[in-house]
Parts: sequence; C-alpha cells; structure tokens
Amino acid sequence: MKLHFVGVAGTGMSALAQIHALSGAEVTGSDRLGDHGTLGETGRRLQAAGIKLFAQDGSGLGADTSRVVVSTAIEDDNLDLARAAALGLKVAHRADELAALAQSRRTVAVAGTSGKSTVTAMVFQILEAAGRSPSLASGANLPSVRRRGLLGNAWRGESDLLVIEADESDGTLTRYRPALGLLLNISKDHKELRELAALFQTFKSQSERLVVDADAPGLEYFLSDAATYGFVSGTTRGKSLEVAADSSRFTVEGVKFSVPAPGRYNAQNALAAVAACRELGVGLKDCASALASYEGVGRRFERVGAARGVDVIDDFAHNPEKVRAVFSAARLRAKRILAVFQLHGFAPARFLKEEFLDAFADSLGPDDILWLPDIYYVGGTAAKDISAKDYADALVKRGKQARHAPRREEIVAAIAAEAHPGDLVLVMGARDASLSDFAARILKGLQAS
Repeated sequence: MKLHFVGVAGTGMSALAQIHALSGAEVTGSDRLGDHGTLGETGRRLQAAGIKLFAQDGSGLGADTSRVVVSTAIEDDNLDLARAAALGLKVAHRADELAALAQSRRTVAVAGTSGKSTVTAMVFQILEAAGRSPSLASGANLPSVRRRGLLGNAWRGESDLLVIEADESDGTLTRYRPALGLLLNISKDHKELRELAALFQTFKSQSERLVVDADAPGLEYFLSDAATYGFVSGTTRGKSLEVAADSSRFTVEGVKFSVPAPGRYNAQNALAAVAACRELGVGLKDCASALASYEGVGRRFERVGAARGVDVIDDFAHNPEKVRAVFSAARLRAKRILAVFQLHGFAPARFLKEEFLDAFADSLGPDDILWLPDIYYVGGTAAKDISAKDYADALVKRGKQARHAPRREEIVAAIAAEAHPGDLVLVMGARDASLSDFAARILKGLQAS
C-alpha cells in the first residue's frame, strides 16, 4: 500500500502519515511549507519515520499510489489533487482515514474545545507506563516521543490500544466510534455552542463508553450513563487541590497526585486522564506514578528559557477559554505579564472577536502589556475585513495596554526594552509553525540587551 498525504506537515496529517509509515506502509507527502523551504526539523523528523517528501506539484503521485489523503485546509485547485484526478486516484479526507484507523483499534478518543492535546498526552503516558503499549495520534509533540527520533505527535505501539484527539473544529469527530470517548468541556470555538452540543451528542452516542467532566458548564446533558470526574462532583473525585507555579497537586481516594504542570486547568486535565485510564483498568497508584514524571507537550505552557530574570513561555492558546487558562497559570509565576498573541486566521478573528476581547480584558492586569502582530494568513480567499489593530484599539478603549505591532522585530525590541526581572513573557497563537522560533528570538533579544 502506498499513501500520499497532501499537507503532510499539518498536525493531524503528520500523525496519521507517521503511524502508517511505522506500520510498514509506503508513505509519501507534500507540504506548502516545504515548497517555501521552511519545513526544517519537521521535515527531517518526518523523513526519519520513513516518509518521502515531494514538492506540492503532483510529482509525488503515480499510478501506484493507493490513496491520497487531504484535510479541509487543502484548496480544490491544489496541484497534487489535480494530479490525483488525472490519474483517477482515490482521495480520502484526513478524518475518514483516522476513523478507519480508529475502527481497527480499541480507541480512546479525547474530545472537547480545550485541553485535548494535553489529556491525550497524559492518557498515553499513563498507558505506556502501565505496560499497555498504546499507539498515539496527537495534536501536539510529546518530548518522550521526540527522543525516539520522531516528530512527537505519533507512535505505533504493540497493542490494539490507540489514543487520539477527536477534533470538533470541522465536525469530523462524528466519524469516530471509539471504545472509550472522553468529553472535557464545551465553549464557543470554531462553532456556536448549539452546533457543538449536537456534535458532542453524536460523539456520545457512538462511543461504547463515555467519560465526562462533571464540573464543566454546559455538559450536564452528557452526564447520564457516563463515568464522571471533577473536583466538585463526579465519580472520580479530586480533593485537596493545590496549584503552584510549576505543579498541581490533589488526591483521589487517598492516593496523592503531583503533576509537574501549573494551573487548575492542568489539574483538571490530569484528573480527566486518570478517570479515562481507570475505565481501562489502570489503578490509581499507577496513574499517579506515571503523571509524576509528566513532561508536558510542545507549545502547551512550554518554557523556552529565561534571561535577566524573565521567563519566556510558548503556548498554543488560540481560543478565549485557553487564553484565560494560560493567563491564570502565568499569573502564578509572575505579577507582570508581557504577552504576544497572534490571531490564527481572519475567520476565527471575526467569529470570536467579542469573546477574545472579554478574555483579554479580564486577564490583563494594569501593568501587563499585550502585543498583537498581524493575523496569520497562509493564502486562500478569506475576507480580510478585520485586523489585529481592531483588537488593539478595542482593548485600549477598555483601559488595557494593547499594541498592534505588524513586524516581529518591533516586538522583540520592545520586550527587550520593557522587561524587568520577575516578568514573564507569554507567546500565544496557533497554526503558525514559526511561533516557537519567534519565542526563541524574544529570548535571544533579552539575552543580548
């Protein structure tokens, strides 16, 4: 079998491509970032998994290609798709490809509008530590998997267990029929709440067993016939919660948990993973032992480094609730936050504008500063009728220190000039693979000044 992935460097696509390659399939791929010469380490690690990379011009496809896999991010006029049509090749959506893989395994599917990548990583770590040898298809890179030479978001285990993220952003989570579904929360993100609730209801009906956060607002309807968890209510009940700058601690039925991840939201994520793994027969003490060495995942409150007494944190936060959560964790470390937030597309910027403005208005302290670079844009036909400057101007009217800064060099220099010992720099945003490099440039700017 020979598979070709169009947009292979994308988070979901790269995970699938790696699992197929690690399972023995011949896998090829293309990506527009590769055409621009910016795949870098991502490209090298995909190749280490056995994936052959081609330009996105149709050259990677041939008559022997069994199937071409695409995502909703791929435009209809893509040259790989034109070549596939000319050759009469079968084209499959990423979600259908993942659904087929999930159907062939005993799958744990993690759903919800926030926390999926972290909980997926925690479930995977617990199951690995318990000797269950699971496979993984995640939305973020795990350090433990990167040390194996891979990208970090996929692994091929020896058992029939598979841990995946079930993405609601394009409605594709309704294609999965997992052995165990995990529903974390619900908030406006990509879709209105009513539409999300309908998607999650289908997810519930198609899951053999379901685990639900009993504390999460809006999920009351999903609690019946489900295993539940929470710090206020739920069957798997967390107690004695303590959150610190670098960890969260709690107990479950007398077993002590200490998780090296800050903030209440990470304690909630850990409790979700524990509840799910209990359903799979893993004991509480084994869960606690595994989570004690949790290493986090890429761009989820990831510490880039420190200079001049200033921490630099890189985070994937890209919806209003995630912004609130990451600010709450940052506030445990520093009184003043110097934040950078890059909006991840014109449609989300327009759809979530009021919610984003409320989140920043509630989260920014009087001494905090927020820089807003231009909205991330990778091409296509998006209406450019909103800008980062609109956000900055609106926040200034609310009495916040918000600055539109089109050029990243401006932000690097401004933070270097503004930062004082004890401050924390927080870089937030999604989709743009260069944000981590940007965070590293900010750290270098601090070191050089």
